[in-house]
Amino acid sequence: MKLNALLMCREMEALRMLVAALDQFDIDEEACMTAPEAMELLAQGFYSALIVDFDLPGAATVTRMARLAPPQRRPVVFAMIGIHTDIGGAYQAGANFVLYKPLNADQVMRSLRAGQAFMQSDRRRSRREPVDSMVYLRFADVCPIPALVLEVSQDGLSVQASEPLPAIEVPIRFILPGTAHMIEGSGEVIWADEAGRAGILFSEITSASRRQLREWVNKKARRSSRRRGSPVTHAPARAVHLPVH
Repeated sequence: MKLNALLMCREMEALRMLVAALDQFDIDEEACMTAPEAMELLAQGFYSALIVDFDLPGAATVTRMARLAPPQRRPVVFAMIGIHTDIGGAYQAGANFVLYKPLNADQVMRSLRAGQAFMQSDRRRSRREPVDSMVYLRFADVCPIPALVLEVSQDGLSVQASEPLPAIEVPIRFILPGTAHMIEGSGEVIWADEAGRAGILFSEITSASRRQLREWVNKKARRSSRRRGSPVTHAPARAVHLPVH
């Protein structure tokens, strides 16, 4: 599979230079202008590289979301830094390489050449194995907080976020791991720790989401039963209840 890159940038001159450089390395590109767009694209697809303008709102959140992905699906992150940008904050958020603005073609080429060795192509079509998913958690009017889905049951899910989560009810939206099914609704954060881990109990989800969840859990239970060598039954899987801390 080819390498690909997601660009979060609004400066047209910089975009043209980045696209031209990526073409030199035969890397496909997709561009967006805001953090919510970038997080949506990261949650729905795989990218070998992520290039983020750190002068845009939410840049650090997008970078932290990308770094939450498992190692085999983690993009190489290039941070575009302006004269007033906190370079330490960019590295702390998870940037691997820095591109200084205004961009210089030679600098961009050198950085991409160095980063290409660490980029991975998306091999999901050939491997056909379950992958981790991301969930968006929106608290009040702030930008959605991204989190990595760790476990899913018919009752709820456990997640790993980049920051501690408050114990309140939140809208949720995530792709069911290993599928293309979007689960939408709301849930209550019933436990959370300082490391960003949390358990969310579904309070309301759409009927389509409920059906997809039930089928996914049952399918996973049958697959697990076959691996253990026990007879496969078609009884509904027992719901796995999240621990309450």
